[in-house]
Amino acid sequence: MNRRECLALLGTIAALPVPVLAQQPSEVRRLGVLSVIASDEVIGQARLAEALAGLGWKKRDKLEIDWRSGGGDRARIARLADELIALKPDILLALGTPSVEELRRRSATIPIVFAVVTDPVSQGFVDNLAHPGGNVTGFTDYDGPLAGKWLEMLTQVTPRLSRVVVVYNPATAPFAPLMLRTIEDAARTLHVTVEPAPVHDTASIAVLASRRDGGFLILPDFFTMANRVELLAAIAQARVPAVFWSRTFVEAGGLMSYSTDSAEQLRRAADYIDRILKGARPADLPVQNPTKFELTVNLKTAKALDLVISPSLLAIADDVIE
Repeated sequence: MNRRECLALLGTIAALPVPVLAQQPSEVRRLGVLSVIASDEVIGQARLAEALAGLGWKKRDKLEIDWRSGGGDRARIARLADELIALKPDILLALGTPSVEELRRRSATIPIVFAVVTDPVSQGFVDNLAHPGGNVTGFTDYDGPLAGKWLEMLTQVTPRLSRVVVVYNPATAPFAPLMLRTIEDAARTLHVTVEPAPVHDTASIAVLASRRDGGFLILPDFFTMANRVELLAAIAQARVPAVFWSRTFVEAGGLMSYSTDSAEQLRRAADYIDRILKGARPADLPVQNPTKFELTVNLKTAKALDLVISPSLLAIADDVIE
């Protein structure tokens, strides 16, 4: 190439519009993740990176992931939301209701994908499921009949059950009244008395150990997940059956859980992140309800409680811990 041709080529490059130059493959995008609990619980940081890498977003090569974990502390979640917004990410992933609330308050323009969130319409996160509107969309972890199913399963393993204590933290589970209504509707048919038991700290969790007159139903709540060691200890001391919202509790000694598949939610969220980074608008991506559920039973815990799990229930279990 002679000098005249070289100068002509440089002139052509200089004349390219800025957006064309900015869209070169070497550009690294930024994803901010705000999780209510630690990165290795329920939904894992490594699992997210793997799902995105499968879609072509290799960590540090094409995508920088900034992960922040709130540990179930609402004030800490708010501070971490400030940190993430300050990093000016291209997109945000909110894991859990408090994460969505805090990020929405700070940005109406950065795309937000959520997962493990209950009733996003009533909470005002989206206009409706089919057409979210705004900058937020994602995946719910709950459908209407699920809460009633939890109560039904509890009465299956304890036929003489007359009272159920429903555990949740109002600060991190603002959707609890929705679930309580469903549980109370089912309770009338099952002839069971429902008693809400709000918890706020480890001291209020410890009080549950004195409740030995029924069973426990633990609502989806990242506070209970973050404090599951104390919660499981109190329930074990009470020596009553309990149904949980995540298999993580059952793997740690809880009796049984019926829940959405959190790993599946993460894979689906990664797909939306991919589509938005490639130009899709959150407003055009419908909010999706869970499609996969899993039943986990801990037979060792059942034996300790002198409970017999019916063969029909074990037959439909996805995982049985011996």
